[in-house]
Amino acid sequence: MIFKIILLILLIGPILIFSIALVFKIVESGYIFIYSRPLYLYFYPFPKKLKSQYRLILQNEFPFYRRLPDRRKVYFEHRVSCFLKNYQFIGKDIEITAEMMIIIAGTYVMLTFGMRQYIIQQFTKIIIYPRQYFSTINETYHKGEFNPRLKAVVFSWEDFLLGLQTSNDNINLGLHEFSHVLHFHTMKSNDPSAIIFYDEFDEIVKFYKNEQLFSELVSKKYFRDYAFENQFEFLAVILEHFFESPEIFRREFPELYERVRKMINFK
Repeated sequence: MIFKIILLILLIGPILIFSIALVFKIVESGYIFIYSRPLYLYFYPFPKKLKSQYRLILQNEFPFYRRLPDRRKVYFEHRVSCFLKNYQFIGKDIEITAEMMIIIAGTYVMLTFGMRQYIIQQFTKIIIYPRQYFSTINETYHKGEFNPRLKAVVFSWEDFLLGLQTSNDNINLGLHEFSHVLHFHTMKSNDPSAIIFYDEFDEIVKFYKNEQLFSELVSKKYFRDYAFENQFEFLAVILEHFFESPEIFRREFPELYERVRKMINFK
C-alpha cells in the first residue's frame, strides 16, 4: 500500500509541478501585459548578509541605498552578495580591493533592482585597469567597454570612481557599460524583466529614429552628443541621466522618462 502511494506521488508530482508552473506563467503573462512589470521581484527566504564594513561602503557611496526601506536594504545586500559570488574580478596592474568589488556590485544592483533576474550569463568577469587603457582591438584608449565575446566588462577604475563621485554631470561609467550588458541580455532572454526591458526599448528607440523627436532631443541639449552615436549609446546615456538627474529628465522629456522607468521597473 505504501509502495503504491509513493509510486502515485512520483507519477503525479512532476505533472502537478508542471501544471502549477504553467498556470503561473500564464497568470504572470497577463499581469505583465496589464501592468508592464513582473508579478514579483524578491523572494529570498534566507537572504545573504554583508559584513558590516561592506554595508558601510554601500551606505557611504550610494544615496540610492540609503533611501531604501530597511526591508529593501536587505534585498539589495543579498543581491550584492550574490553578484560577488557569481562574477570574477581581475586586476590589470592594480590590486582588487573589497571596496572596488562592493562599489561595482552596488552600481550593477542599483541599475537592475527593479528586475527579477539580475544574475545573467552575458558576462562572467570584470576586468579593472587603474586608468584609461590601450585596446589592441581598435588601437585606441578606452575608459570602459563590454566585450560579449570574452564575456567581460572592463573599467578604468579612475573613471569609474569619477562617474560615481560626480553626480551632477550625467556621466557614470559603471551605469553606462552595465546598460550595454543589460541590453545585450534582453535581446537573448525571455525572462519577464528582459521582455519588459526589450519591449520598452522598442518604444524608446522611436525617439531616436523619429526625425521630429530626434530634433527635439538634440535642440534641448540635455543629453550629451555621445547619446546620438547610435541607438545602443542612446540607451546607455539616457540611463545615466535617469539616475543622475531624474527631476530634470522628467521635466524635459516626460514621455521618454516614463518609458525608461517602465523599462527597468522603477517606482
